Amino acid sequence: MTPRTPVPVHLHWRSVLLVFVGGAVGTTVRYLISSAVPPVLGLPLATFGINVVGAFVLGWLLEALALRGPDEGRRRSLRLFVGTGILGGFTTYSAFAVDTDGLIVAQNLGGSIVYAVATIAVGALASIAGIAVGAALGRRRAERLRRPEGDA
Repeated sequence: MTPRTPVPVHLHWRSVLLVFVGGAVGTTVRYLISSAVPPVLGLPLATFGINVVGAFVLGWLLEALALRGPDEGRRRSLRLFVGTGILGGFTTYSAFAVDTDGLIVAQNLGGSIVYAVATIAVGALASIAGIAVGAALGRRRAERLRRPEGDA
């Protein structure tokens, strides 16, 4: 009898369902925000804000989960549902690309360059900030857990 090869996480029906449902939630929220917030001076600030907020939250989430232990059980389910699903559907680099192209087509080359560079740079900084916040909160949590009951 040969040993059974474990099924990769991305092929488990439960993992796929978590990402699918989370993605539907994130995409719906993104659509509603994008529909409610008009462009400002021709720049699609809704997509910009969505991607920056999503980068921050994803950085915080992944750092917080990593500090709590290995990627298994509830932590993996939370990562798949919130990180890959909700935030994957919420943030959207395809809309970012379409918006950048739309600015070029509208002959707003300067705006398209500023928008593209700002989205990438601010998004990267937001993810770093999210990681830093996650690490700081993790340190605070670890300190609280180390303190004896009477030292509040």
